[in-house]
Order: sequence, then structure tokens, then C-alpha cells
Amino acid sequence: MNRSLGRFKLPQPVDIQEENEWLPIPKIARTVPFGYKTNEEDPDILDPISDELNKLQQAKKYLNQYSYREVANWLSTNTGRSISHVGLMKRLTNERRHKNQATSLRKWADYAKKALAKAEKIETQRTGARGKVATA
Repeated sequence: MNRSLGRFKLPQPVDIQEENEWLPIPKIARTVPFGYKTNEEDPDILDPISDELNKLQQAKKYLNQYSYREVANWLSTNTGRSISHVGLMKRLTNERRHKNQATSLRKWADYAKKALAKAEKIETQRTGARGKVATA
């Protein structure tokens, strides 16, 4: 991790972005993910480390131009917490998968809501339809 990257130098951000608000998350696995630390009061909660998470956001942008290994070395050097290129790749792959899954579930919920509305409309407009019976 202390090796020089040679002639490669990652660009530094020119414009400073406003920092994101990071929220605590529940601890699911044995390992603590990069950018989080265990809460002193409750070991089942992980507190965010905003500096590490902001640098991770920058690292995502650098992956368009540099390899996972180079970006992982840059991230380890600038945060003081080690992360391997494989760990970085797994972390970002999992984030993408969870984001895609959440998007798909929202779309399915929207489709189901529209289908339910159409079914109710058809049921009320058909010949011989009964009104809803109020239950106590």
C-alpha cells in the first residue's frame, strides 16, 4: 500500500461540492464496511465516517479513468484506512446491485398500483356489478 504509483497522479477536485449527510446503518455482517465504524453504545449500529464516504464518492468518479487498483491505493493513502482493489470492486458492485434492485421494486409497485386501479374500474363498470358491502 505504500508503493508509489509511478507516473500516474490522480486529479484533485477543482470545485468543492457540498458534503452529503450520511446516516447510521444497521450492522448486518461481521465485517465493518469502508466508511463506517461501530457505534460505541450499540454494537449493532454502524456510524458513518463522512470523510471516508466523501472520498469514496470521489473514487467512483476516478474509476472512469483509472483502474480499481490505482483508485484503491489513492483511497487508502488519502483516508488512512486500507481497502484492497477487490474490496473496492465488491463494495461498488453491491451498491449498484442494491440501487438497481430498489429501482426495479419501485417500478413493479407502480405497475401493480396501475393494474389494481384498472381492475377496480373494470369491475365497477361491468354489467351486473355489485356495490361493495360494508363490513363491521
